Amino acid sequence: MMSPRSQAEQLSFFEEADQAAKPLLTDTSSTFQDNLALPIHRWFRYSAGFSAAWVRQVIEQEKVRGCKQVLDPFAGSGTVPLEAELAAVRGLGVEAHPFVARIARAKLEWRSPVSDFKEFALRVLEHASVHRVEEGKYPKLMEQCFPRGTLLRLYSLRTALSELADSSPAAELSWLMLVSILRQCSPVGTAQWQYVLPSKKKVKVVDPFRAFEEKMLQMAQDMTVRQSLPGGPKAKIFHEDARKCSSVPFGWAQLVITSPPYANNFDYADATRLEMTFIGEINSWGDLQNSVRKYLVRSCSQHVAPISGQTKEIIEDPVLLPIRSELADVCARLEEEREHHGGKKTYHTMVAAYFSDMARVWTALRRVTAGGGRVCFVVGDSAPYGIYVPVDRWFGDLALAAGFRTYRFEKTRDRNVKWKNRKHRVPLHEGRLWVEG
Repeated sequence: MMSPRSQAEQLSFFEEADQAAKPLLTDTSSTFQDNLALPIHRWFRYSAGFSAAWVRQVIEQEKVRGCKQVLDPFAGSGTVPLEAELAAVRGLGVEAHPFVARIARAKLEWRSPVSDFKEFALRVLEHASVHRVEEGKYPKLMEQCFPRGTLLRLYSLRTALSELADSSPAAELSWLMLVSILRQCSPVGTAQWQYVLPSKKKVKVVDPFRAFEEKMLQMAQDMTVRQSLPGGPKAKIFHEDARKCSSVPFGWAQLVITSPPYANNFDYADATRLEMTFIGEINSWGDLQNSVRKYLVRSCSQHVAPISGQTKEIIEDPVLLPIRSELADVCARLEEEREHHGGKKTYHTMVAAYFSDMARVWTALRRVTAGGGRVCFVVGDSAPYGIYVPVDRWFGDLALAAGFRTYRFEKTRDRNVKWKNRKHRVPLHEGRLWVEG
């Protein structure tokens, strides 16, 4: 049973989120950092997330205009669908990354009976404690991140969960619990991507069995408190392509809130390689191409290296007509500049493919957004090799070409100023692109 004090503390988290949603957030609304203190959102830390409090603010403001249905075509770990539930509106999310889509779906099981969840999780823990797996050969990445004793306990938990899994909400929540504790059990300095940071060791490392039990108690507490609060219908997550939004009905979304992948060469497929390696979905970095990357918007050079010779054909794509002239010029300059760099990144192809993909996203959003609906994209511009790419303006032009009426950009912060970038000095910014339907 939860103590009165702990329940009050949990309720205060939701109240603080409500208060945080009142003033306009301009500094951390595009980051996941604030969510680490919020129930349910904190169950899995996802580096590509954004502020739940800001999302809630936007939804509440749009409710005054009659909004009852909210969509996120790049749903990630489920921030927007979860806040739609809390705001008592209907929420849908589309997420192409299969592992991350499962994370989001598992979070949405917070409504399930807490007693069932705890009972199942304790069975997993007991089974893992009694039936320890024998020492064996592990993937190289796992051996780099964990000592042998920790690996044995982690894989004992994985085996126990696999043997007891019954496709129930309790089983999915327990799966989420297991993948969420990996990094706190590692003594090496794992980054938000999974690389082992050199010469970094953590001061505090938690035993896997203890971490599993502590996470269970945290999640059970969050579920108990959240179930005591009012809310709306259960949101849904579709594991599919944002360039199509196939499962979203025509004209359904009255509000779209999202943050698409940035054209900054960050490999979103790579962000969960540690977790995917542990659960056995991949064995190496190379496996990400077929298991994840092929489903995603092409926002990094790893996605496009095999098609670098097709850049001009991509630029000729009819959906790029509104920005073709400028895009062709930028891509030509990038192709020329790459010859002066050792890595010779295929940024020219990446930029062309990125906007080709995003043009299709805007076309899909026009189909699923209601007349008079509103779209908000959290976006940042880019400057690979120091060559500026006006992402927000090009997005706006593509939105108009897809059939939206107007757009405006609201800058929230400067980028590339806190740290002296070793590659270029081009000033960058981040903000919100508001598009009216």
